[in-house]
Amino acid sequence: MFRFYSEFGIASKLCATRRVAIRALDKKSEASIPAVFFINSRVFSSAPSGHHDNTQQGTFHKIAFIGSGRMAEALVAPLIKNDLQPSSKIAMYDVCTHTMDRVCDMYQVLPSSSIPECIHEADLICIAVKPQNCDVVFKEIRKAVESSLVTIHPDATLLSIVAGKPIKSFHETSISRIARSMPNTPATIGQGVTVWTATDNIDQVFKDKIRDILKCFGKAIYVDDEKFVDMSTSISGSGPAYIFLLMEAMIDAGVHMGFSRDMATTLCYHTLLGSTLYAMETKRHPAVLRNEVTSPAGTTASALYELEDGKFRTVIKDAVWACYRRGLEMGGADSNVGPRRPNIIIHHSFSHQPPSGEMQDENGNGKQK
Repeated sequence: MFRFYSEFGIASKLCATRRVAIRALDKKSEASIPAVFFINSRVFSSAPSGHHDNTQQGTFHKIAFIGSGRMAEALVAPLIKNDLQPSSKIAMYDVCTHTMDRVCDMYQVLPSSSIPECIHEADLICIAVKPQNCDVVFKEIRKAVESSLVTIHPDATLLSIVAGKPIKSFHETSISRIARSMPNTPATIGQGVTVWTATDNIDQVFKDKIRDILKCFGKAIYVDDEKFVDMSTSISGSGPAYIFLLMEAMIDAGVHMGFSRDMATTLCYHTLLGSTLYAMETKRHPAVLRNEVTSPAGTTASALYELEDGKFRTVIKDAVWACYRRGLEMGGADSNVGPRRPNIIIHHSFSHQPPSGEMQDENGNGKQK
């Protein structure tokens, strides 16, 4: 069972505009007491509360979850706890019945024996499966849509939280209303960031409802062009892995110096947390903040010299580009993009009307050279 908690018990006083305090449990009691965390004065817990009003209307007529993994559970929990959707109007299906039954029992949502049963009369269908399982899921949804035995809601909309699957691939389901999102791992504790987009046939009112759902993950950012969802995979989607690798290296260095692993871990976690919150609060460019802690000929300057000499910036940028290219490949798109790509032919296209500015004369005509 996944838990909403901080393993090392981060507890910080933050700025008035963004207060986050996370309380961890004693390891001896974490099996019996649910972990709790607070985000902007809102309380979340890893265990369901004793009572929720299932008579409320809900944000949607019915939400169907196909998949019951960590990301699906990360959505279900706050949906119920924040009274966005009653558990009686949430259905779930997963081929792994053990996982599905656990989540359904914990949050009192409705288990389904098949995909058609799950999506029956649902106006929001959340696809939360592994990319390699999508083809099977798509076929089952299409069969259900084309079947007279299942009632498909007239506003039935697919919400994908699957990495690397473009909107066009979801048309195989025969459902034309599609929203695609890219959350990240911190979404499981309500501290993620999700970039999402939607097809033009979804009106603004419905988009606002989807936004409310995705905000359960943390921050939700809507983009008009799907390409930005692919791009976000390389920064926010896979970004936590880059940070975890940095953590690992810093902690190991601390252990090599002589710190205990627990102390090195605490120092690293609080340094990264505090630095991030400081940058967010001050709203100043990271280069300015870095210069403020870099004294001439000092310890920080010596460390930064080694990082620059080791091409730290270039390695990070190359990693981001590599992630973006792989995402394009997974979606069946051309991945021959970005710096240092072989055999790139650059085609320059010009519109009939030049852009306004120095390339036009006083009559709006293009200047001749």
